[in-house]
Amino acid sequence: MSQATDTTVREDGVIESVSGPVVTAKNLDAKMNDVVYVGEEGLMGEVIEIEGAITTIQVYEETSAVAPGEPVEGTGSPLSVDLGPGMLDSIYDGVQRPLDVLEDKMGSAFLDRGVDAPGIDLEKTWEFTPEVSEGDEVEAGDIVGVVPETPSIDHKVMVPPDYEGGEVVAIESGNFTVEETVAELDNGEEVQMRQEWPVRSARPTEDKQTPTEPLTSGQRILDGLFPLAKGGTAAIPGPFGSGKTVTQQSLAKFADADIVVYIGCGERGNEMTEVIDDFPELPDPQTGNALMARTCLIANTSNMPVAARESCVYTGITIAEHYRDMGYDVALMADSTSRWAEAMREISSRLEEMPGEEGYPAYLAARLSQFYERAGYFDNINGTEGSISAIGAVSPPGGDFSEPVTQNTLRIVKTFWALDSDLAEKRHFPAIDWNDSYSLYRDQLDPWFEDNVADDWPEQRQWAIDILDEDGELQEVVQLVGKDALPEDQQLTLEVARFIKEAWLQQNALHDVDRYCPPEKTYRILGAIRTFNDEAIDALDAGVPIDEITGIDAAPRLNRIGTTPDDEVDEFVDDLEDDIAEQLRSLY
Repeated sequence: MSQATDTTVREDGVIESVSGPVVTAKNLDAKMNDVVYVGEEGLMGEVIEIEGAITTIQVYEETSAVAPGEPVEGTGSPLSVDLGPGMLDSIYDGVQRPLDVLEDKMGSAFLDRGVDAPGIDLEKTWEFTPEVSEGDEVEAGDIVGVVPETPSIDHKVMVPPDYEGGEVVAIESGNFTVEETVAELDNGEEVQMRQEWPVRSARPTEDKQTPTEPLTSGQRILDGLFPLAKGGTAAIPGPFGSGKTVTQQSLAKFADADIVVYIGCGERGNEMTEVIDDFPELPDPQTGNALMARTCLIANTSNMPVAARESCVYTGITIAEHYRDMGYDVALMADSTSRWAEAMREISSRLEEMPGEEGYPAYLAARLSQFYERAGYFDNINGTEGSISAIGAVSPPGGDFSEPVTQNTLRIVKTFWALDSDLAEKRHFPAIDWNDSYSLYRDQLDPWFEDNVADDWPEQRQWAIDILDEDGELQEVVQLVGKDALPEDQQLTLEVARFIKEAWLQQNALHDVDRYCPPEKTYRILGAIRTFNDEAIDALDAGVPIDEITGIDAAPRLNRIGTTPDDEVDEFVDDLEDDIAEQLRSLY
């Protein structure tokens, strides 16, 4: 962490008691949220409560064998992250310690306590190209130069937000480390590539806008029925095994964001290992480079210290804000906020705070709100525009959506993708329940879809919603009297709904083509199903039996559109629609 690299620590107090990750110290000269180093091994912690001469600290590492009487050293600064080139293509723990660097340092994947390293490489040189000249006036947040951080992303070097700004008196291109000065201002301020920022404080912006562009995901059920805006907030609640992590990983891979920040917050180690193994090997569908070239991973798995889990979401959102300030669109995945809330509950109980519902702290809703409120589409203080789209997975115990974390999240986010265990058991993936899910961004995003995909996009979507609603009502009748007892027009509705669910809403995340579906293809698939519906209604009105209508050879080909290569879809769908019309009309 940055505190260890540039702040002189001093012995200020001694440990009085230890309760798991919560340590109390006496006679410690510290402020709220200050970083301290605890015990003989110098374990990193954060001040969370001060009462008289007693200071309470949450320690981000295992505290076994730490004893009363050992020293506590304060740094005088809050928990902060290093911001600068080198964050992409990195894997951090919850307090921004680079895990690959620590592994090399320790010679093992199992890290000793007290080990530390700066969040970005302080010795590596980067090629700096100025964007301003001597004599130019710059203000806080202004971009002074560019560094090619990865093959996919240029890192914009900015005047820190807490600087006054002034006239540039010295700047030149060249190779510099992140701690060397790349620009000098007339008031004596020096700009380096590296900044520090306290994680619990949002970085300043000029204004927060209403988002009007979707974060297209390549998932038909999301783009088609429940779209998320760039700068929007979404929750993915679901029981164990319903596909939360796979859905978030698909979004991280295929969402049209410039930067991806993926936070593994208290999830199983094998799932995080899959992310760490897969992402470096995956090609970026946007650029063709490695996906990690625009990705930052934060791994705080379930076997890591619980206190660091509480801070990892703040570390991730602060890194996301830094890239947003450069004018990038950032997609932030938090998997899962339930584990984060459980960490808050454990710390709160050790502090003997008055518990709220189900033992969660009374400030649970406020903390969730503070996190999601840092997402949005912003006018930055340097004149650029950028966004953070926050997507949080929620893991309600037993799939109970009435529990506090899900309910409080529901009141905050504007997109709700509810996963259903019954759909998962039927191997219908993504297992998103179209009856319980919703998006409050539909109306403000419809103009974009009308301009960029099709002018009747809202009408097509509403038709699909109506069919699915009617299907839900009919399924209850079918369970009582059977499908054959229904009128033929209702049997046709069931058949059309089956195609919507199987050919449109269902998607194979392991198929090379079907795992990603552009909006244009999403529209064409639904259009083909509607063509079948309209032609079938005409045939039914002409007296053709329902069995003959559903038995035409062309109908099963609707299920093959999703796996048809994107550049062949228009021709495939045009031919299929012609065949459907020809075969059905030949029946009367």
